[in-house]
Amino acid sequence: MADLMDIMMSPPPAEPVIIDVPVPAHVPRNLVRDLRAFQGLVPNDLDDPYLPCVRLRDADVPPVMWSPFPQTWITSGMWVVTSYKDCAKVYQDTDHFISGGAADFQRLIGETFRCLPLSYDDKAHLAYRRFLNPFFTPKAVGEMNGYIRQLCDDMIEPFVARGGGDFAYDFARVFPVKVFLTLMGFPHAMLDQFLTWEDKILHSRDFDIMRVALTEVLAYLRAIMADRQAVPQDDLLSRILHGKIDGQPLTDEEKLGAVFLLWLGGLDTVASTLGKMFRRLALDHDLQARLRANPELIPGAVEEFLRTQPLVYSMRQLRKDLTLHGVEMKAGDWVQALSSTANFDPDAFKCPRDFDPERKANRHFTFASGPHLCLGAHLARQELRIALEHWLRQVPSFGLAGDADRMVVPGLHATKNMHIAW
Repeated sequence: MADLMDIMMSPPPAEPVIIDVPVPAHVPRNLVRDLRAFQGLVPNDLDDPYLPCVRLRDADVPPVMWSPFPQTWITSGMWVVTSYKDCAKVYQDTDHFISGGAADFQRLIGETFRCLPLSYDDKAHLAYRRFLNPFFTPKAVGEMNGYIRQLCDDMIEPFVARGGGDFAYDFARVFPVKVFLTLMGFPHAMLDQFLTWEDKILHSRDFDIMRVALTEVLAYLRAIMADRQAVPQDDLLSRILHGKIDGQPLTDEEKLGAVFLLWLGGLDTVASTLGKMFRRLALDHDLQARLRANPELIPGAVEEFLRTQPLVYSMRQLRKDLTLHGVEMKAGDWVQALSSTANFDPDAFKCPRDFDPERKANRHFTFASGPHLCLGAHLARQELRIALEHWLRQVPSFGLAGDADRMVVPGLHATKNMHIAW
């Protein structure tokens, strides 16, 4: 039997090969696969970085597999489902699946608060969601429309003056984070420090590095929360701290759970999507021309960018035993919904690998689904739509510069640098 750590030190194979490593007794040996190349963790330089996942739809690949590799400090291994129907079950079947607290990074340093609302289910989740939802409705985020458009123009201007630049680092990395800082009431001077902390927590995959970053960011959040508790301002941070759920003020742990989750989710999801969106546009001048000539297609194009470039392959935990495709899963097992295959499932999307901005009923899983549908989805769509509108209106046909880095991660950590020119 192979040592799992030795395998983890070697490059992931391009095939979903069977591996002989220790797994729970109820897991069939033939379903234990090395799926790292398909789980949004391995960079490539393909025009379509998600193309390798087509392999998982072949008839010889089981619809349910076991990945023995830990993706967080919580999971030592997990089931992976690949079809649209099975991913929908994972997201929507609340009788069997719960959130399980997979995003509770703070547990690494002994914190007891839980991320709110993501780490809760059932009635508690509904109550927390009802409290936060009004801050993220289309109407609420629409109030930032003028600010977002002006910020976008201000950030495009230097690119126009130079005839190009590093889109990923100088625009995608900064634009949505400035919007988030303004919404929350965090000082813009913290942008680089926030991104440094966030990168260490989400992407270092080193527990010691994560612990230091978690300690520092939570100390900062507690300090600014104390200031805003004493002197409220016109921002979301103050509204959370002084808000009530069912007539009762939030506890200190509830306040920190909400603020920390918003902090964690507000820093790189839209940035990663922007990087991939404009990478695709830089490689497809016909698509650029079509959207410039038909700006009414931009909202549909945003949905297609989201569908074809998913970021987060969410996990849920089984609250009771389940048999799926003849595979017996046990309560407590983790299950990953692989949106990089589900979003391209021909049973759910006609011609799924075609980019169609006029696609109808585009019910992709990039924002998850079910009760834990992404809280900031409306704001993310607004930022992506505005960025696309303003860039295509102000910038001529662009492509990757000669020295552009083509490497991209088909997951959350997309691309750090991408030089475009025209």
